[in-house]
Amino acid sequence: MARGGRPVYIISIAAGLTGCHPRTLRIYEEEGLLEPVRTPSNIRLYSDEDVMRVRMIRYLTQVRGVNLAGVKMVLQLRDIADLMRDFADALDAADAEREGVGAATSARDAEWTERAGGSSERGQTRPQERRGT
Repeated sequence: MARGGRPVYIISIAAGLTGCHPRTLRIYEEEGLLEPVRTPSNIRLYSDEDVMRVRMIRYLTQVRGVNLAGVKMVLQLRDIADLMRDFADALDAADAEREGVGAATSARDAEWTERAGGSSERGQTRPQERRGT
């Protein structure tokens, strides 16, 4: 198989890999379920991701009994879920980066406070430094 999203399969090969007729792939495209890449000579090319998507469509229609409108909704929800997962991962990464910067700043502040002879708690001094009474 090809690598990832690189479109390499012509319609007859993609149909063979998915176990359906080439006309079925054209129908899925007309319904907005697939978007194969077109060459300059207007030949449809399918990627491994497209092949997996067709397999999912066929599972939903043949095993689960979902019609094409329902399949379209399921795929849209799946795309939204993927987007939300990516967004959550980006937020987690930003939070981790911010916490890493915050931890480094706290460690640096504590080190400077110790070097200056003060307590690591702000506004407090060590008991031996309170002389003068």
